[in-house]
Amino acid sequence: MQIREELENLIAASIAAACDDATLELAERPAPALERPRDLSNGDWASTVAMRTAKLAHKNPREIAQIIVDHLPENNMIASVEIAGPGFINIKLTPSAFQSVAARVRAERFDFGKGTLPEGTPRNVNLEYVSANPTGPMHVGHGRWATLGDAIARVMRHAGYQVSEEYYINDHGVQMDVFGNSVSVRYMQLLGHDIEMPEKCYGGGYVKDIAQGIIDRDGNKWESVSDQERIEAFREIAYQEMLDLIRETLTGFGTTFDTWFSERSLYEVDENGTSPVSRSLEIMSEKGYLYDKDGATWFRSTDFGDDKDRVLLKENGEYTYFMSDVAYHYDKMQRGFDHLIDLWGADHHGYIRRCEAMLAAWGYPGALEVVLGQLVNLFRDGEAVRMSKRTGEMVTFAELIDEVGVDATRFLMLSRSSDQPIDFDIEVAKKKDNSNPVYYVQYAHARICSVLRKAAGEGAESLSADELAAKVIPADVDLSVLTHESEIALMRKMDDFGELVALAARDRAPFRLTHYAQELAGLFHQFYTNCHIVGEDPAIQNARLALADATRTVLALTLDLIGVSAPERM
Repeated sequence: MQIREELENLIAASIAAACDDATLELAERPAPALERPRDLSNGDWASTVAMRTAKLAHKNPREIAQIIVDHLPENNMIASVEIAGPGFINIKLTPSAFQSVAARVRAERFDFGKGTLPEGTPRNVNLEYVSANPTGPMHVGHGRWATLGDAIARVMRHAGYQVSEEYYINDHGVQMDVFGNSVSVRYMQLLGHDIEMPEKCYGGGYVKDIAQGIIDRDGNKWESVSDQERIEAFREIAYQEMLDLIRETLTGFGTTFDTWFSERSLYEVDENGTSPVSRSLEIMSEKGYLYDKDGATWFRSTDFGDDKDRVLLKENGEYTYFMSDVAYHYDKMQRGFDHLIDLWGADHHGYIRRCEAMLAAWGYPGALEVVLGQLVNLFRDGEAVRMSKRTGEMVTFAELIDEVGVDATRFLMLSRSSDQPIDFDIEVAKKKDNSNPVYYVQYAHARICSVLRKAAGEGAESLSADELAAKVIPADVDLSVLTHESEIALMRKMDDFGELVALAARDRAPFRLTHYAQELAGLFHQFYTNCHIVGEDPAIQNARLALADATRTVLALTLDLIGVSAPERM
């Protein structure tokens, strides 16, 4: 239980006791919500419950505050209480309250900060992200969605959600035919045919590479077949190659998906002659939300807040792209999810209302949540980077990872909220000093491991950090000596972790963990400077080693929730 929760229970008990002896007369008992004072000289926590209760109790807020203070149960958490201003209850904690945090971290380890969701919160969540078209390699923007989606899933799971991660493969429709034709033209050009690339094409150098790979494998086998046969064959070859490349890039980045959902599967006809697309269209029709106009079939999306109705079936009998989304999201709900989260680029903002409308039409209002992400601006030493040095084309996500590494890429991609653009400087990401935030945080973790090795002495080099901690810190270590300002600051920050995770999960805002990691690392570096550890009196050394080890755990856990490693040596 966090300090905040324990304090709120104490205040709730105080209010209950005051009501029981009629010192307070309340028709309903207020929530004893606490908040951090901006200035810690005013206390560690503050409550406005007295001011919020004034009308209910028909008393002056300061009088109510005094009644609450007078009825506080005996405890070992509160050092002092001050009633300030119009009725603030400012609480200062005892060192033992903070020491319990370090003890809890060491006992719970990677379960520290795990939460339980409030009653009524949708728990079973489908999280769909990246979903880059399999018509080319992933670009840096896709990398931001990969980082963001993976971190959201990790943080939400720690907060108590069940999360299924999904990649939607856009492998149906015109763009796939264009891709196949682009490879076909490059193939024929490489065999000496004077053919120009069509206006609608994929012109990247990777298309030429795919065509050359086909020649290396098959020679001129496809030269004499019809254009249509060649396009269809090359579409499948190129599609599979790009999908494999995407999978390989994401796997190397540490991002995995529970489901890879093919758009094509929505159009597969079963033995009854129906497909997921046709079935979802039929269901919408049965609900009365479709009508025919100008030979096309329309969805009455304006009935659900959209700015205009949307075509699902064109006059020529072809389904629209939106129809695929209709069938896909219906399929998700039929799989038993309570809530759907889609991560989209900000340029898809105008698409949200119609997708919300389709779910509302099926009776799932509010089931879809769309997180929009802004662009990544790539720099090198402050200069904008437009093209890859190697290919002369766009910098792919794989190239960025190869140059700066997974950890730096992840940390910097999460350094700002998803609704803000990111300026990603490649050279900063590669630095091995404190100007690089991920290095700064990882170095704090490695420094703690070094302290544990120093304390362990001979034979320490072969031991892991967990083994070192078990060797040098007594199981019954006494933390009561941890009273220095730097020690208290570290423990106070660690106590914030559980609430941070809960709010980051609720707000889909894992970027907050990068800021928290930097703050915790900074507090450890201060503690390391101000409080000598190895060589102190044994009781003090043991307690400080335990505090350092608790900090190591929270740092490693924070980094793990954003997919970044916690090295033991640097």
